[in-house]
Amino acid sequence: MKSLRPASLLLLAGFALPASAALPAGDAKAGKASFRICISCHQTGPAARAGFGPPLYQVVGRKAGSVPDFAYSSAMKNAGFVWTDEKLVAFLRAPGEVVPGNKMRFYGISNEQQLANILAYLRQQD
Repeated sequence: MKSLRPASLLLLAGFALPASAALPAGDAKAGKASFRICISCHQTGPAARAGFGPPLYQVVGRKAGSVPDFAYSSAMKNAGFVWTDEKLVAFLRAPGEVVPGNKMRFYGISNEQQLANILAYLRQQD
């Protein structure tokens, strides 16, 4: 019988690994290119403003649903968490699973490298 790896044991025990644990190293330059799928709704950088979506400048460390000049869904306003790398990656993978009832109409990103790159790009904007 094959022995199980520690990560397999944690999953079998009902624990999930952090979302960032599975991500490869991110490339901010490639992330800027990948961010093009987000740019029609979101801005980033110090001069970012709300549009169809809230600005993503300094999103990591910010309370979800807290940008004053954006009309969030009640689901996002009441999400009750602070954006971490792990929470942001999980949201980019499946927005409706992380915050059911949110207004973002986006199916998610399944490519791990693309997720890592976008996260590196957003972190570079802070």
